[in-house]
Amino acid sequence: MRQPREALRVDDRGHVQQVRQVRSPNRDARPPGTDITLAVVHGITVPAGHFGGDGVERLFTNTLDPSAHPSYAALAGLRVSAHFLIRRGGALVQFVSCNERAWHAGVSEWEGRERCNDFSIGIELEGTDTVPYAPVQYRRLAALLLALKARYPLAAAVGHSDIAPGRKTDPGSAFDWARLGALTGAPRLPRGLMAALTGHPDSGV
Repeated sequence: MRQPREALRVDDRGHVQQVRQVRSPNRDARPPGTDITLAVVHGITVPAGHFGGDGVERLFTNTLDPSAHPSYAALAGLRVSAHFLIRRGGALVQFVSCNERAWHAGVSEWEGRERCNDFSIGIELEGTDTVPYAPVQYRRLAALLLALKARYPLAAAVGHSDIAPGRKTDPGSAFDWARLGALTGAPRLPRGLMAALTGHPDSGV
């Protein structure tokens, strides 16, 4: 018999205790009284198209060496972050407390509201627009969304491309929203994966 996998839990401080914490300085306070109603799914590789390594963590912690790769010069001085990163092998890293604002969305709008950083959680998946994401990444993402839904009044989970159309394309055509929907019990709808999350046997870690 398969052993049940450990569910994730977000504590009062906005931390997922079961995962590695790497503190990003690229964060600030959310506007007072702002509810967290949106999860934004991104895709990222640093350098572009390369899996593994510490590029993403260095980018989010302002320790990326511009001389380490030809593409890094364009990233010098960039101040960005996300709340979470899900590696290809399923490892989950948290950079910013969910109670704080991470700098992941940029110029953005969802359902008539601008500045999506104010009311969203940013979740980066190690991947590109065109390479299929790993099955374990979907399972981790589903478990994380369920944990976030248990703590915050999430109304939808969407892609970066949904909140910044024409400017961003991630998580791209390689991302399988139907697969994520099956894991969370929330089908993909035209305006996002609605987070009326019901749980699912395969959504654990």
